[in-house]
Amino acid sequence: MQELEKIWMNGELIDWADAKIHVGSHGLHYGSGVFEGIRAYETPKGSAVFRLTDHLQRLNDSARLLNMKLGYSLEELRSACMELSARTVCGSATCGRSRSSGTASSASRRRGIPSMSRS
Repeated sequence: MQELEKIWMNGELIDWADAKIHVGSHGLHYGSGVFEGIRAYETPKGSAVFRLTDHLQRLNDSARLLNMKLGYSLEELRSACMELSARTVCGSATCGRSRSSGTASSASRRRGIPSMSRS
């Protein structure tokens, strides 16, 4: 995975090096979480995100099936994807949205961990 300048995590843009999760993350220990890979392509008119609404709805549906709350509305996630897509410096990217469920000792405390990676 290529390092980026910024990553969207828990509702804000932060430096790549500052994007960390706790070692006790439930998702890390037990693989509990959802993920949706969303492609953004460079076009003559700028970046275009492929079927963003469909992808975000599928992410929401996956989280619902696992009894998880995303912590953000679909519109907030859409805005984050569009902001990251606009900040992509060169070429196409994959805007991956993942959602994990808190620490291993407290699965009821859930945190969203959206991210963006270049392909």
